Amino acid sequence: MNTTKRFTLLLAVGFALSILHISALNAQYWQQSVDYNIQCYLTPENHKYAGEEVIEYVNNSPDTLTRIYFHLYPNAFQPGSMMDVRNLNLPDPDRRVGDRISKLSPEGEGHLHITKLMQGSSDLTVIEEETIAYAELQFPIKPGGKANFKLNFEGQVPEQIRRSGRNNAEGVDYSMPQWYPKLSEYDHMGWHPNPYVGREFHGIWGDFDVTVALPSEYTYAGTGYPADAPKKFYNKKIRKKIKKGDYVAHRRTAPMVHDFTWAADTEYKRTELKRADGTMLEFYYIPGEKTTENWELLPEIMDKAFDFINKKYGQYPYEKYAIIQGGDGGMEYAMSTLITGERTLGSLVGVSVHELMHSWYQFVLATNESLYPWMDEGFTSYASSEVMKYLAEIKAIPGAEVQENPHLGTVLGYSRFANTGRAEALSTHADHYTTNAAYGVGSYVKGELFLYQLRGIIGEEAFDKGMLRYFNTWKMKHPTAQNFIRIMEKVSGQELDWYLEYMVNTTHQIDFTVDTIYSTGAKETTVVLRKLGVMPAPVDVQVTDRDGNKITYLVPLVLQRGHAPLNGRELAGDWPWTNPTYTLTVPMPFERIAGVEIDPLVKLSEANKENNVYPPLVIENN
Repeated sequence: MNTTKRFTLLLAVGFALSILHISALNAQYWQQSVDYNIQCYLTPENHKYAGEEVIEYVNNSPDTLTRIYFHLYPNAFQPGSMMDVRNLNLPDPDRRVGDRISKLSPEGEGHLHITKLMQGSSDLTVIEEETIAYAELQFPIKPGGKANFKLNFEGQVPEQIRRSGRNNAEGVDYSMPQWYPKLSEYDHMGWHPNPYVGREFHGIWGDFDVTVALPSEYTYAGTGYPADAPKKFYNKKIRKKIKKGDYVAHRRTAPMVHDFTWAADTEYKRTELKRADGTMLEFYYIPGEKTTENWELLPEIMDKAFDFINKKYGQYPYEKYAIIQGGDGGMEYAMSTLITGERTLGSLVGVSVHELMHSWYQFVLATNESLYPWMDEGFTSYASSEVMKYLAEIKAIPGAEVQENPHLGTVLGYSRFANTGRAEALSTHADHYTTNAAYGVGSYVKGELFLYQLRGIIGEEAFDKGMLRYFNTWKMKHPTAQNFIRIMEKVSGQELDWYLEYMVNTTHQIDFTVDTIYSTGAKETTVVLRKLGVMPAPVDVQVTDRDGNKITYLVPLVLQRGHAPLNGRELAGDWPWTNPTYTLTVPMPFERIAGVEIDPLVKLSEANKENNVYPPLVIENN
């Protein structure tokens, strides 16, 4: 075989092996699948509900499953529950919870119980441990296999305390998230049967077909698309009431979601707006002096928000989104959100935008928010700030002021909290933060900071490409922090594992200062920077002469193996992370320098920003 043919053959073999390697890597990812068919009915006179649930579960894992787990979230709202005890013992309990669960009467408690569970035609024994139920399977589910389950359940809607409940502070009758026996997720880390103490969720992707029967005076709102009522409701008594018109069977279907939520009230007003791309926006609120005017303005504003979000962060994949007055603040759900509605227009838009962004960062990019709450709340907070800035710029919100840097408060706020010593690593499980403050600052503030600083490190163009690529690569899946940072490495050409490790696994802070400045010749000045913080980072250094002219240097980090676009900056040599000091040579006579400033555009959150400026009065000539 001649050299050319041999080279061609080797090239072909190498290419084939590369394709096989990529295919093998892709094949490593898998996720479980579930289809729910649920029928339930509510009796408002005693706030109880009951239902039948038929489940088809597909085991896409490489493991044989011998047990099944369910979440029974309403059981948290009982005196003595883990959620109750947790809030009674935290130094800073959730103000919405406090000691309220401990004071619930039997009539005000929440309940959810599986009364019968079958795998195929075989009865299974259900063991209930507060908010978790499990059963040993009669027939193990092999890799690639399916299992069919049928169960009956009964529940009681608790008084509104946290997310789910009845008769909230604004008078909404029923807010019904996490109301049904929900299969626990099984992924590459195994089962996730975490007891509910009021924090985050993790669910299985699947299709829902849900029918909720309510007295006819109620307006129903929630997840899914309207569908014809089932031909036969499972409960005979309710079936007769439906036939007489006393009850209405509200059926909704929701393809490829990992949760299903609904709400109901006798006074809801429904408005809608069909967007140019066909997405139907629905709004449900109780009319009144504190709601009507602002809720009537909301559809047009949210339409503009959708335009910006779809372009910036990826196209919303469903045909509907509903904003519903209810709940205890704001909480995201599949195709919908529950928010308290008696707000100023700015507050109403702000909470609506934030919960809408969760449709990207949790309900499409479905991270395990118990393990990565910062990828849920933090990414949402970052994007929400950008959306609100855009809405102010186009004057969509009357009177709203444009913030040039809407993340500045986050940058400064995180360092203030971290300096107290109370910050905890982002790798902490959401349920196990020792204070609500540490959880909130970590998840919302440091999570937003994670993206803001990353944008400065890799450059805005690469960052924007990365956010879109992340969405398009991992939508309808369960991405991890490693999946996200690999996307950003690909679009930027930089190595970013150091950033992920420091930001997630530690509470180390960034902190730079100007150590000394001295003349090194007739035309040169040496600026010595010192790294006071443990966390390394690339940094901008701005030198100003006595005429006000400025030169900005980008000092990359060796660990990056690259740098962001210069955009008018001068490129300096890399700073090895092991070195406490860095020497920058400036081609400017010492006597011409008026000042030096580190990070002039505030791209970094530092432990101390006050030491970033070297004042001329302190400059000494060696």
